[in-house]
Amino acid sequence: MSDAAHLSSVSVVIPIFNEAQNLPALLQCTDAACRQLGLCYEIILVDDGSRDGSTALLRAAAQAPGSRFVAVLLNRNYGQHPAILAGFSQARGEVIITLDADLQSPPEEIPRMVSIACEGYDIVGAIRANRRDGWPRQLASCAQNRLIHHVTGKSTADYGCVLRAYRRPIVTALLQSRESGIVPILANRLTERITDIEISHAPRKQGMSHFRTLYGLYRLYDLAATLMTAPLSVIGGLIALAGFCMGMGMLLLRGLLGQVWAGDGVFTLFAFLFTFIGAQLMALLGEYLGRIYQTLRARPAAVIQQVIGASPADRDEFMP
Repeated sequence: MSDAAHLSSVSVVIPIFNEAQNLPALLQCTDAACRQLGLCYEIILVDDGSRDGSTALLRAAAQAPGSRFVAVLLNRNYGQHPAILAGFSQARGEVIITLDADLQSPPEEIPRMVSIACEGYDIVGAIRANRRDGWPRQLASCAQNRLIHHVTGKSTADYGCVLRAYRRPIVTALLQSRESGIVPILANRLTERITDIEISHAPRKQGMSHFRTLYGLYRLYDLAATLMTAPLSVIGGLIALAGFCMGMGMLLLRGLLGQVWAGDGVFTLFAFLFTFIGAQLMALLGEYLGRIYQTLRARPAAVIQQVIGASPADRDEFMP
């Protein structure tokens, strides 16, 4: 059953890193799309350590009379997903939309995302149809989506698309857990009421793509390490498997070709050592110590240096 009639407020969270050329059009299009909702709204602009003049533009937008913009300035560059979590911490809307700043995913889709979320979905994702990126980026994105699906067991068609809608309980649970990682993955683990819609995808009009930063080989490796509770468990599993295969191979060769292949027991000893060392890495260091370390560390995703504009701390309600 739709609960659109009970929805009163929407927040839009936009992580921004060196997007000065796109900001004027982004702010205008996003504000125009939000006005179509007929609801109270706020647009939270998270400056993720920009160095190209974006910060000054965000300050000016947030300080303008009657502004619906809130500028959240981080003390350094943390990355897209920590910046989104920092924006979530300032958002007050019942539905929270995340949007990229490069205008490749159209802000005009915001009303449709909100409408579908009101049909009873906790998360509404977007699938970029007819992507306008180069083939290296599309290939890396496909690898990322497959990796996430195999590791988490959760299937979302396009994790790389930032345009998504979240209901308030999901965002609240994310903030309370203080778990760091890829926001769509963390959120998908909290609910089964998820759907995807297709959106148009535009080429980047201004500025340079952050392809190397977001989709390089190091980022794919870092993504794998983030998704797995402890990467040592995978390394330990591979070592244990290698030891087991080595032992089976030695047994087979000894039976077929005679005692000479036994190597006076040295290779058999290596096989046992590999198996047990791998099992220890996987079971002890990989799982137990890895889980304890991740839990006790509990570092904040990002440090907010300043909040400018109509922040939740100094207002009682959204502007009508």
